Amino acid sequence: MSLPPVDGVLFDIDDTLVATREAFAHALSLVARQYLPDVPPERADELVLAWRADVNDQYGAYTRGETTYRAQRMARANDLHAAFGGPVLDDDAYEAWDAVFDTGFRDAWVAHDDASAVVDELLAAGLVVGALSNAATAYQVAKLERAGLGDRVPMLVGVDTLGFGKPDPRAFAEACRRLGTEPARTAYVGDDVVLDAIASRDAGLVGIWLDRPGDRRIPVSHDQAAAVQARITSLDELPGLLRISA
Repeated sequence: MSLPPVDGVLFDIDDTLVATREAFAHALSLVARQYLPDVPPERADELVLAWRADVNDQYGAYTRGETTYRAQRMARANDLHAAFGGPVLDDDAYEAWDAVFDTGFRDAWVAHDDASAVVDELLAAGLVVGALSNAATAYQVAKLERAGLGDRVPMLVGVDTLGFGKPDPRAFAEACRRLGTEPARTAYVGDDVVLDAIASRDAGLVGIWLDRPGDRRIPVSHDQAAAVQARITSLDELPGLLRISA
């Protein structure tokens, strides 16, 4: 597969640079211990799959500017409890729930094993790098810093930058503007085939799907997989795909 030359690389953060799936697993294990005692440890993967699938698209409504961050997370918590036999959370109960979840989530933020070295390789080759995420800017800055990437991967655009996020092409355009590169000479790397790979391609960037091994957040159709410009299964493949060397 041959891609056009690029001057910069924009990264998604969650499940691309940072091992968010694993952080969710840790947070949800703490939640289950306190709020879902009838869910045995061997069903832990089901909790993670349900949380990440977000079947009622609560987080999507947030990225479209239709609801607040707190409201979407409270709705997702109640969706999870409805599916696994937990209590209904009112405002006060949710505050206590979120303290358990968020503390566990933040404590488990680490970079994927392939992230740091690849970022260094891109920078050494003269490319500029940055991050575009569908989460709030300050939250993702903290995540990058905790994962040891904050000094090298600036958080350029979050959902709060413009009031909406991916797949809107304006989010990609603003990230390129802040990165200082033309969209056609900017790669976007992310784990979501639609929001990352296809949406960035449609916005005029070079869209690269990072299809990490393991359970996908949502099923990927044959047509979606066929529509991407490039697919990798590890960030280690990215420098070779972009034909760069330090």
